[in-house]
Amino acid sequence: MEIYEFAQKVRDAIAKELGEEYRVELRKVKKNNGVTLHGLLILSSMENVIPTIYLETFHMAYEDGVPLKEVIRRILEIYREETPRENICMDFFKTFCKVKDRICYRLICRKNNEELLSDVPYVEFLDLAICFYYAYSGKVLGEGTILIHNSHMESWGVKIQDLMRLATENTPRLFPGQLSSMTEVLKEVMDVGGKSELEQEIPLTVLTNVRKTHGAACILYPGMLEKIAARMGNSFYIIPSSIHEVILLEKTDEEVPADLKKMISEVNRTQVAAEEVLSDNLYFYDNSLKTVKIIF
Repeated sequence: MEIYEFAQKVRDAIAKELGEEYRVELRKVKKNNGVTLHGLLILSSMENVIPTIYLETFHMAYEDGVPLKEVIRRILEIYREETPRENICMDFFKTFCKVKDRICYRLICRKNNEELLSDVPYVEFLDLAICFYYAYSGKVLGEGTILIHNSHMESWGVKIQDLMRLATENTPRLFPGQLSSMTEVLKEVMDVGGKSELEQEIPLTVLTNVRKTHGAACILYPGMLEKIAARMGNSFYIIPSSIHEVILLEKTDEEVPADLKKMISEVNRTQVAAEEVLSDNLYFYDNSLKTVKIIF
């Protein structure tokens, strides 16, 4: 069953389950890199903030044999768990002085996001785009993000330079950078103890932020790459492993840039979710020039 047909079946079943007090809608949501997901919304007059429940994983589960009844039960469970118990006033977002201290930036691929970038303010960086968002934090909704569009910037009466200046200050403050060796990262992911097959150190360093979300933007933090180069004592390659982190490799005479470039493309096609791909290019931080450039 195609996902569109599945989504309609789910919508109709949930609408029947909840009754006339609720309205159930389907909405196509464009994500990073032009990826489109199928979202389901359950609306009622009692709530003004509702979660968008994406149906792709439920479709895969259904195709693997999970009964539709169980799919519906789980979707309703998510809706009840994630819908705030009280209405949220978002009027604060209309006033620039109330949002300026939490305006941050993230990095995305320019080529793969041309449609999105026509509607949002951004700054070019190599083959990437620096986009801006509001880092929401509240007792009811918890942590979240609101992408800043051109319409927001116009209503606030600010320029891209203002957003860039604020994001440069706010992002490192709210989401400090975090360096870990690849060995440490793998041990954490694999939940490996002190003695393991990973006794030999892997000569790679992972750079992300403390939230491990949109951490590739850490390469923009003032002084970050200079400090890393001083720590390594050398220039280094920057491998864009995803929008959430980059991998750093000290320059030696052993690595072959063409091989690294080929590896990046292959991993992006086979191991990284399409909406999380950052770039197929290999970057290089030149310690003598204090600049980042594209190798290929």
